[in-house]
Amino acid sequence: MLEYRIDASRSTLFSAAMKVRDSGMPEVAYWETLFDVPLILGRMGIDSSIESAVEVGSGYGTFTIPAARLIRGTMYTYDIEPDMIRLTEERSLQEGLRNVKASVRDVIASGADAGEPVDYVLLFNILHHDAPLDILREALHMLRPGGTVGCMHWNYDPATPRGPAMEIRPRPSQIREWMTAAGFEVRGGQIDLPPHHYGWLGTK
Repeated sequence: MLEYRIDASRSTLFSAAMKVRDSGMPEVAYWETLFDVPLILGRMGIDSSIESAVEVGSGYGTFTIPAARLIRGTMYTYDIEPDMIRLTEERSLQEGLRNVKASVRDVIASGADAGEPVDYVLLFNILHHDAPLDILREALHMLRPGGTVGCMHWNYDPATPRGPAMEIRPRPSQIREWMTAAGFEVRGGQIDLPPHHYGWLGTK
């Protein structure tokens, strides 16, 4: 049994595929109690209809692993921190998954390198970056026509147990506006992702 431990006291630790203003990462066991992962993936439309997907910011692999089980093809995931990529790869192997391709990469600086347009891009807990439109435009670039971007973030509520400081935490209305400005057609309304998150879906 692998024990997943990352030193969350390191000031350089970012769960992202580019340098993001950091909200800190606790130990993985606690972190993963903060999400209802099956509910989130279900409401965000991640299922067997998806051939390939890209996740920007693997973190501990919290969403990488279950999403890879659901989709038909390859789950590409990027993070700027080698520790996070190593952990995600270890977890993938332990779960017997062969469709996860995890890479150390700064998506804003270097772009993504999936080698193919994908069906879905996951932008989960990452749009507190200081250049959210750049992230969304890169997601648009990665998607095939008709593909989906799924944006999830912490509720705009200081009572959430984790999450970025309120001064950098996006409001739901901001994320919707950014998606539109980046060129996405926002699909439906705000999605409730209890206990602590919300989401939006957009189409290229």
